[in-house]
Amino acid sequence: MRLSAESCQRRYARDADDGKSGVLATVVHCVVVDRATNPADNVSVSYRTVGDGPPMVMLHATALSQAMWRAFGYVAALRDSHRLLLIDFRGHGRSDKPHSSSAYAMDLLVGDVLAVLDEEGIDRADVFGYSLGSRVALSMATSAPDRVRRLVLGGTSSRVQAGAFDALFFPGCAAVLADDGMDAFIARWEEQRGTPVDPATRMAFSVNDATALAAYMRELDRDPGVPDAALAALPHPTLAFVGADDDTRLADTEHVVETIPDARMLIVPGRDHASTPAASEEILAEVAPFLSVN
Repeated sequence: MRLSAESCQRRYARDADDGKSGVLATVVHCVVVDRATNPADNVSVSYRTVGDGPPMVMLHATALSQAMWRAFGYVAALRDSHRLLLIDFRGHGRSDKPHSSSAYAMDLLVGDVLAVLDEEGIDRADVFGYSLGSRVALSMATSAPDRVRRLVLGGTSSRVQAGAFDALFFPGCAAVLADDGMDAFIARWEEQRGTPVDPATRMAFSVNDATALAAYMRELDRDPGVPDAALAALPHPTLAFVGADDDTRLADTEHVVETIPDARMLIVPGRDHASTPAASEEILAEVAPFLSVN
């Protein structure tokens, strides 16, 4: 089932006709988004379509949303050559946010992406994912290979995910989210990193439902990963990229590239896992020609 909805934000602007009294007028800013429902459990996910050309699904990282692709310049760079499907994962952005850990099983996350493709009448698409998005893209490619044309995988991993979020953020991060909330989570993450989280990432994380995000982390922590035999059977041309300073995903990305038959890799100098997407100019210089090959 497909739904459409307006997501509205209320803001205030000084009434131009009443400069003396300083009356504030309410202005409602609305963005129309599409929604698709996963038939397996009736969870609804939000997405937007932008651009024109061959379809490409874009899957964001943990605790962010489809807005990351616009913020870092990927939408502007790719919209003239591709029809972009920008999806908010369940538990993120404007999508439904169930509080049960079981609602975040990998097959359900993949099912959400397939539900969007079905609603748009798309049989096959390129899939571009970063971090969580790349992990879902790998699972989609192995479980529904006929729905995927090519893969672009950023900061990826096929390995067993137990302890992955503790390594990516800090030990006990899901418990801090569930018990103490997002502000405490960000403070502990900054302490672990030794540097402040950039304002855009802080804002994106802060709007999340902490309980839903903790449930998602706990379920993904139980994910068994993608077997090497499944990776070795993938027929899809694949481009992977990873930050040179991404201690959590550099080796994992190298492993994925070594195992998928038609895969190559870009290492982005001076970037860790959190900062790699911002290197869009360097990444797009490799991604654009890769996607242009028929």
